[in-house]
Amino acid sequence: MHKKLSKEAYGGVHGKDYVPYVSEGSRSGGNIVILIIGILLAALFAASTAYSGMKSGLTVAAGIPGSIIGSGFIAIFAKKKGILGKNLVQGMSSGGESVASGIIYVLPAILLIGADVTFWEGFIVSIGGCLFGIGIGSLVYKNLIVEEHGKLMYPESMAITETLVASEGAGDSMKFMGIGFGISGIITAISASFLNWTNTLISYVNERFYKWKLEVEVNPLLLGIGFIVGHEVSITMFAGSILANFAILPLISYFAAFAGEGEAIWNNPDVGLAAMQVNHVAGSYVKYIGAGMMLSGGLIGAIKLIPTIVVAIKETIHAKSDDNSKGSAFAIIILLASIVIGFVAAFLVSGNIWMAIIGAIISFILSLLFVIVSGRLTGTIGTSNLPVSGMTIASLVIVTLLFVIAGWISPENNKSLLLFGTFIVTAISIGGGYSQSQKVTFLVGGEKKEMDKYFLVANVVGVLVVVGIIKLLADQLALQGDNVPFALPQANLISTLTAGIMSGELPWHMIIVGVVMGIVLFLLKLPIMTVAIGFYLPIATTAIILIGSLVRLFIEKVSKSAKVRETRISNGISLSSGLVAGGSIIGLVGIILQVLGVVKGNGPQGFANTNGMAYILLVVLIVCTIVPLLASKIREHAEEE
Repeated sequence: MHKKLSKEAYGGVHGKDYVPYVSEGSRSGGNIVILIIGILLAALFAASTAYSGMKSGLTVAAGIPGSIIGSGFIAIFAKKKGILGKNLVQGMSSGGESVASGIIYVLPAILLIGADVTFWEGFIVSIGGCLFGIGIGSLVYKNLIVEEHGKLMYPESMAITETLVASEGAGDSMKFMGIGFGISGIITAISASFLNWTNTLISYVNERFYKWKLEVEVNPLLLGIGFIVGHEVSITMFAGSILANFAILPLISYFAAFAGEGEAIWNNPDVGLAAMQVNHVAGSYVKYIGAGMMLSGGLIGAIKLIPTIVVAIKETIHAKSDDNSKGSAFAIIILLASIVIGFVAAFLVSGNIWMAIIGAIISFILSLLFVIVSGRLTGTIGTSNLPVSGMTIASLVIVTLLFVIAGWISPENNKSLLLFGTFIVTAISIGGGYSQSQKVTFLVGGEKKEMDKYFLVANVVGVLVVVGIIKLLADQLALQGDNVPFALPQANLISTLTAGIMSGELPWHMIIVGVVMGIVLFLLKLPIMTVAIGFYLPIATTAIILIGSLVRLFIEKVSKSAKVRETRISNGISLSSGLVAGGSIIGLVGIILQVLGVVKGNGPQGFANTNGMAYILLVVLIVCTIVPLLASKIREHAEEE
């Protein structure tokens, strides 16, 4: 009988009295083998998260899949390190994923405004954000992790810890992740992301009387995300897409048809209003209404965080100072290093001493507030639900207004602004991932200082990978319009807002319409950002995410007992993690090979280029996802009996 995590891990005792899972012997779990495994997984999840996040605007937390994969590697190469080694590996997986989850929100926006960013510009501001996030997170560690033990539950940390403790379940989890990776890898390899042998887009576009568009992208990565996030989030996002494509788009098209011959689209004088096609309406009008919705969601979310900010700062200030030497010196060194790097980066990217000083100071202040909030919110809702977008949007609106007041409104100044924003968003994202990983370390019984160092290494690896990917795919990321390789919803919103505010050419009437729609959603107590992202994303993306959630709903409905249902959903999440990883990694490799000219697909021909082929692939994907999950039915029933 395997030892289980004690009930005190969930509360009931003060943090300083909690006895961790490993309470005797050495607390160190690291060695060169663990470090190498961690670096590989940090790079893997950084690349996977960067690809999936830029593709769909959604990311998947790496703690649980990292702990599962890490457990398999450690069982082979470093068995003696056991759960303490597995803990370091999951922390490094989260470190790589957290970096990507932050950087991809802002850094690609520089490409979207028509500017260029060097590798070293992206690297230095991102590293500065990582160090600042770790430094502040380490300083408030005692308050958030120890003093608040049992009050801040850290749900994802608890799930990761349970996964580490229940090591006997790692075999099944690894198997299903492998199945998912294989399914996703094969379908992605034959699609436009790699060999481009077959069509993967089911498309129906009506350009006549009532204009509308319905599309479904047969993408295993997105189906996996839908399975993981569940039905509620997926249906809410799809509702936003329905509103955009079947209500707002045809309504604008109807009134545009009455325009005179000399009237053209506001941002494209070559296209007349009366002659607009569906893609023109979506790109020049609906997109900006969606941006307004996301703006209102971000600002409302930030305003709702004010009580949390106040509580977090008060409790941090009043936290007990005894026994505070544990890791405090490291935290101060890291924090000082981040401030130095921040100022150096500010001078390098701005070329203006006052912009550098003011931009750096306001970035430090906003990052300080939101890193603390990020750590506290992670203790309540986990990193998967962390409102990084809202906090980033609020921060960038503040910084943009300061730039406008100071008269820094040129495209070069906008680039500097977005680099300051990259520092802020990276710090916010790291704050959540760091707190989550340190909570697992606290519960397991590892060393805080050791996790600090391994997490930092993972951050450096993550920054190298993500900034490198953005530079390598710069031409792909800069593309705008319909059916582009990467949707970049957050980066598109941020580039639209900052460039529009600075130039004074933002279509405020559409932005305001979106803001009002966001306020209505807020008054109806609906999730603004979820609806807004669905409104903004291509319906092809939200449709396949919805299908993924319906697959999960089907599995739940056909599982008659609670135990069978729980096992299948757990296996399904592992399989879906494999779908995400396989689609991300194979898709990323394919696009890189295309950019380098190694792969030159001529495109699908004949039936392979039709909706029919895409339907066949969709059915294959759904069946291949469902069958493995239902195949374990007899064994599970036997275990129940």
